[in-house]
Amino acid sequence: VFSHQGKINQVSGIGNANADWMGSLPTKLSSMPLKHLAVPGSHDSFTYWVDVHAPVGPDQKTYVQYLASMFSVLAKKVMVKWSMTQNLSFMEQLDAGIRYFDLRVSSKPSEPGKEIYFIHGLFGHKVRDGLREINFCLGRHRKEVVFLDFNHYYAMKAEHHHYLILMLQEVFGRKLCNNCSVESITLDYLWENNYQVIVFYHHPSANDTPNMWPGNKIPAPWANTTEPYKLIQFLETTLEERNKQGSFHVSQAILTPRPNTVAKGLVWGLRNYLVERNLPTIMSWVEAQRPGVGGVNIITSDFVELTDFANIVIKLNNLLLCERDGRSR
Repeated sequence: VFSHQGKINQVSGIGNANADWMGSLPTKLSSMPLKHLAVPGSHDSFTYWVDVHAPVGPDQKTYVQYLASMFSVLAKKVMVKWSMTQNLSFMEQLDAGIRYFDLRVSSKPSEPGKEIYFIHGLFGHKVRDGLREINFCLGRHRKEVVFLDFNHYYAMKAEHHHYLILMLQEVFGRKLCNNCSVESITLDYLWENNYQVIVFYHHPSANDTPNMWPGNKIPAPWANTTEPYKLIQFLETTLEERNKQGSFHVSQAILTPRPNTVAKGLVWGLRNYLVERNLPTIMSWVEAQRPGVGGVNIITSDFVELTDFANIVIKLNNLLLCERDGRSR
């Protein structure tokens, strides 16, 4: 039987420093299919900075764009509080142990050229800048692997997709892992081939591009609820239904504000009104999970620094060590 402290030492290696947690895993785990490991991720990963001076994004409903144009500064101050789901930059998230990034992107319809930006209600940084930051971190931590999940696109034509796919190939180069059987992807395999990036591109534009993975290889079912108990019921149900072969899997441990939620908590914002008060319930569910066949794989959260989220998810992998060593939990 492992003590709690024993579990921490088994997987994290050096306390809370998670910058190299994948590289520190025992061989028993690095040789397992990556879809059976527990991996911490962030929801709307890029929202640590949004541009209040840019127009409201094309991902917003017409009435929101209208209100923002009528009450520009005030409306955007409110939007910032409800658009931001993370406080940490990509580099800070990577150092904390986050390895899955949920990415939504858009062109700026009013801007000439093909530049692509992160977006969640308001525009964020240029995608190229974010990718370079991630690539810089990967260069310093050669055994760490990231999942980049491009799952929403706005105001993007064929030329924008072509531009973004080329950008991904230029920035990451040989670090990109080619689309193949999910079962064959282990950390050992990735290390052997010097692969560090798995890009999921949920758009037909990338169908014939070998190093872009289709979205169906990383389902991320979404509860779309403000109620923590409904969320947990949904997470349990989707884990039970999880296809045991053929894909990675994301459990989105997040609550989603509705228009009336925003109206009630207008001045407080997402973090203060919805996230903080419900985190204990959500994190209790996370702590009770186990990876492996039929279990959790990637788990995402808002404001990953508010709890010991990344550490808690990473340490779930010790259950696989116990299991494989034939020891009791």
